[in-house]
Amino acid sequence: MKRECLTIIGTAHVSEESVNEVKDAIYEQHPDVVAIELDRGRYTKLKKQMMGIEEDEAISVTRIIKENKVGLFLTSTLLGYFQSKIGADVDVAPGSEMIGAIEASEDLQIPIALIDREINTTLQRALNKMGFMEKAKFAYGLLASILGFDDEEDEIDIEELKNPENLDDLMEMFKDEAPSVYEVLVHERDAYLAGRIMQIPQDKVIAVVGAGHRPGIERYLDNPETLPNLSDLEKINEKKGIPWLKIILAMIPILFVVIFFLAYFNGINIAWNIYDFIIISMIMGFIGSILSGSKIQSAIVGGLVAPLTIIHPLLAAGWFSGLTEAKYRKVRQSDIKNLAHIESLRDLWENNIFRILLVVIGTNIGVSIATLVILPSQVFIPLFMKIFGM
Repeated sequence: MKRECLTIIGTAHVSEESVNEVKDAIYEQHPDVVAIELDRGRYTKLKKQMMGIEEDEAISVTRIIKENKVGLFLTSTLLGYFQSKIGADVDVAPGSEMIGAIEASEDLQIPIALIDREINTTLQRALNKMGFMEKAKFAYGLLASILGFDDEEDEIDIEELKNPENLDDLMEMFKDEAPSVYEVLVHERDAYLAGRIMQIPQDKVIAVVGAGHRPGIERYLDNPETLPNLSDLEKINEKKGIPWLKIILAMIPILFVVIFFLAYFNGINIAWNIYDFIIISMIMGFIGSILSGSKIQSAIVGGLVAPLTIIHPLLAAGWFSGLTEAKYRKVRQSDIKNLAHIESLRDLWENNIFRILLVVIGTNIGVSIATLVILPSQVFIPLFMKIFGM
């Protein structure tokens, strides 16, 4: 790739003007290669969409939970929801400018280069870097947007977002609100996209990327010595540092077990305390699940496993009730697509993805209340006082 022969088109991903701009540039310049901001998976989906192939296969919630990819699935789904929502507001489907680039390239028989990092790698790296407060703010922002709590009185002007001054302000706000996410979604991908463009062997290239990435890509292309190793940007590293929250949560069930053993070895009859522990745990697991709108079968499962999951820090009762709920509420691709059309609590309530996740969360909240409030006050503190004669 020759730098002087490279044209970078910064687009808004849900903009009709961007679609026309991309097509016009390709037809006028007739480049050797068109590089587009897509990975193989998203490219395949867009191609199927172009051919009118509707995907509605079942989604394995069981596999998502077993592979510990709940956070990844939620993040991917909700980001897709936001883009679809904006697209619906401006009557342009997300990815239309990429489809325009593909159509023009195929029409002129120009090769296409896929230059983006695999989406799951990007999202997993972002989740691994996020701290607790960032995740809390992110979750609140998603909930507020879905339920309509955020202020959206101003009509969306997508083309204004491509204005460099407005774009800089938007990026700075994003950087301040979620620096870890900004690092992965913006800065890292600027480097990755620039590196992939530099690997293209042909001379004359048109690169179609989001407008927010264009300044960063150009900086790396102008200063290639600052470009990091692309293989390092494809690794999914575990979070560094001491996971204090996980340690504290793991200590709670250990403390419960220690108190039971101390009471037993001090000759205290703990039979009724054990019964109380089991009954309270089961009741709270059942209540948490049923109040979240689960099937009775899911609530029973959540209640039955609650005592075990309290003692075992790596298990959560909500996983079991959620898996049971998933057997009765089959999640399909249409459930994901319908997230973009949610306008009320009723719409949200009728979406199977939301209902299953709500059961998971509700069951876990019920068991957490039992673990942190009811069991200490009703079982463990009285036992502790007996052990030390208080």
